[in-house]
Amino acid sequence: MGRVDREALYRDPYPVYARARAAPGLTFAEELDAWLVTRHADVREVLGRPDDFSSKGALRPDVIPAPAALAELTDAPGGAPVVLSTDGAAHQRYRRPLTRGLSPARVAAALPFVQETAAGLIASFAPAGRVEWMSQYAGPLPAAVIGHLMGLDPADVPGAIRAADRAEDLLFLPMPEEEQIATAREVAALRHRLDAHAARSRDQQSLTGELVRGLAAGEPSAGERDEIAANLMNLMLAGHLTTTALLGTTVHLLLRDRRQWELLCARPDLAPAAIEEAARFEAPVQGFRRLVTRPVEVAGTRLREGETVFVSFGSAGRDEAVFERPDEFDIAREPARHLSFGHGVHACPGAFLAREQLRVTLELLVRELPGLRPATGDVAMSATLIHRAPEELHLTW
Repeated sequence: MGRVDREALYRDPYPVYARARAAPGLTFAEELDAWLVTRHADVREVLGRPDDFSSKGALRPDVIPAPAALAELTDAPGGAPVVLSTDGAAHQRYRRPLTRGLSPARVAAALPFVQETAAGLIASFAPAGRVEWMSQYAGPLPAAVIGHLMGLDPADVPGAIRAADRAEDLLFLPMPEEEQIATAREVAALRHRLDAHAARSRDQQSLTGELVRGLAAGEPSAGERDEIAANLMNLMLAGHLTTTALLGTTVHLLLRDRRQWELLCARPDLAPAAIEEAARFEAPVQGFRRLVTRPVEVAGTRLREGETVFVSFGSAGRDEAVFERPDEFDIAREPARHLSFGHGVHACPGAFLAREQLRVTLELLVRELPGLRPATGDVAMSATLIHRAPEELHLTW
């Protein structure tokens, strides 16, 4: 398996998904070193059987950092498992405080901040008549929102988000050893900052406070500090990357077909439908790995204990057996339940927060910038399945 093959799959996985859905049984993807689970029914089945398909290794890295880079992380809290890659009681323990901190009531309380921040961002670039959407809005809004919910000082949020993004780069982006070491130092520094923030946050009504209280009954032990820091880091990444991706793809898809944008401008009440259609059409997280825990059969394919499947939310959203015209983006289509935010015990606890940020954004755009249109032709998608989004999205009005 070459890096070029994997990058080609990452940039446009849909032809591979379509062939896998049409083939009998499951298809083995050498690029992922995993069996592809691509049909809507099969994705739902695997996600609904966590005892047979473990989340351990859900985000297996593409790159193993050099020993010198890993050494930089040794003394920094945050090496513990996280909610995304645990099962059973451990997963429930990590998930409960997140569910409380991201409840509809907590999200509703944060909506004034979301609306003020979104409006401020649009006002900052509206006079220019042009914007690079990903860097000037799609990234900054969810970063500010997750920082707010975590109780971070707003001045610290941009730097913390940059360092969290570097943690992902360290595991998924090939780089020279010297750069790996420098990146690992940034990540270690962020872990120490999150550890210190957690120590101040037990009594806060914030996501950080919920995690501290949920994972440590009293003064956190060294192991509990590791758990708290690790899950805070995971929260920062999951809390902004998925929403950033969806903010990018939703706007791109709406503007790519002018009829869709004009329909939304004429009927702003279609904003929730537009969000769901964008999530179906371009799942922001294309999928996760699952580890087979015992001999099982899926779609007629026998799987052995220890084998890996890649559960493709992105393919499930294009399944011809469930969606009419699945390769067309249509915000007026009859709604059908997609799996782009997951299903079962690992369904995304932040889905409601993501949807609300999208809703606020679309309502602002159709009111403030109805003449919005692409400033360039082709849009390249990022070479990743973790947060599928345009690399850049230049817009004008």
